[in-house]
Amino acid sequence: MGTVTNLMAAIADTGRDARRGGYSRAVYTPAELDLREWFTAEAGARGLAVETDANGILWAWWDLYDGGVRLPESSRRGALVTGSHLDSVPGGGAFDGPLGVASALAAVDRLREREESGALVRNRALAVAVFPEEEGSRFGVACLGSRLLAGAIDPAKALGLRDAGGNTFADVCRAHGLDPDRMGRDEAALGRIGDFVELHVEQGRGLNTEEYTDQAGRGPAVAVGSSILGHGRWRFTVTGQGNHAGTTLMEDRADPMVAAAQIVLAVRRLAASVPGARATVGRLEPVPGGTNVIASRVDLWLDVRHAEDATVADLVERLHGQAQKIAAFEGCSAQLVEESYSGTVHFDAVLARSLEHSVRRTVPGAPALATGAGHDAGVLASVVPTGMLFVRNPSGISHSPEEFVEDGDAEAGVAALADALEDLL
Repeated sequence: MGTVTNLMAAIADTGRDARRGGYSRAVYTPAELDLREWFTAEAGARGLAVETDANGILWAWWDLYDGGVRLPESSRRGALVTGSHLDSVPGGGAFDGPLGVASALAAVDRLREREESGALVRNRALAVAVFPEEEGSRFGVACLGSRLLAGAIDPAKALGLRDAGGNTFADVCRAHGLDPDRMGRDEAALGRIGDFVELHVEQGRGLNTEEYTDQAGRGPAVAVGSSILGHGRWRFTVTGQGNHAGTTLMEDRADPMVAAAQIVLAVRRLAASVPGARATVGRLEPVPGGTNVIASRVDLWLDVRHAEDATVADLVERLHGQAQKIAAFEGCSAQLVEESYSGTVHFDAVLARSLEHSVRRTVPGAPALATGAGHDAGVLASVVPTGMLFVRNPSGISHSPEEFVEDGDAEAGVAALADALEDLL
């Protein structure tokens, strides 16, 4: 019914961010809601039965039939599930999330053709899933939809999260037809997932490293995911004395912005001293935020990642201690709160071997690749077998307008996904 290139082209104008560049598609904003409608329409056009569960996850079901009669919903238990997310970081790229959803729809097209020709005989139902708030760009916790589904976050904590406008997650969900009292771990939905395979744009340079590139400098189009680095988000709150910018002498100040700036530099310095560690401060908010006001408080968000969970914990502890010393020197205080954490994930070994076998028929030499980016597949790995495919990103840049996937690589990703799903069906 259309190539993945055409599917992506159909949403190319949705959520464009004129100020930041790229796309801003925060969960339950008009842009993301438009994409959910687009997905529902595309799934419906393929004869898939679309449902929204208690946690706001969209499911598009390709059910089993016997003699032209759809089997009861009990036949969905142990189904094969693929998909990704549609939301984005502020000013993100076009492919992070939507490529996995569009590729899943295009793979279903290929599989339906094979079934109609008799080349495929399914013994499992298949679903395409769309998980909300994967990026955490609105409510601050990444993979919120899959965390709720898997029971990886306390529903009360999730429902109490607030966006920049002060709206709680509970209120926003209620406004979009969800019942907050029903949100949380969903045993029935988990029972319907036999395996979950997520295709995603590669968010680094792994497929373009010298180890995998050919003489022309081009890496393979697709890789199979092996693991996800442990990663988490923390919030520093640096508190000082708000005051007038014009009347307060420099020696009389307790300026949390000065402390915050030094903490940012300390994050870079300490992380660089730990091999394999990545630490980032990507968001900083002064209160009250006036140009001619010495801030009374500054919040800054810390992202730390490493393959060893103990190393993450040690680095965060050292950063906290350093921040407290910096703040005290400036006459301020610093507190640290963990907002989310996911330990290092190694994908299901049996599923990974199946994916490698299938993908390498389509993409010879497709490697197994670890990633430092978090995904819904990583959250679900604690409760169901999960695996991932990565499509080459020649820019090596993600969470940015420069994120890119060539059309040929995107189509190769669909071919590899379809073959992998066929083998699992």
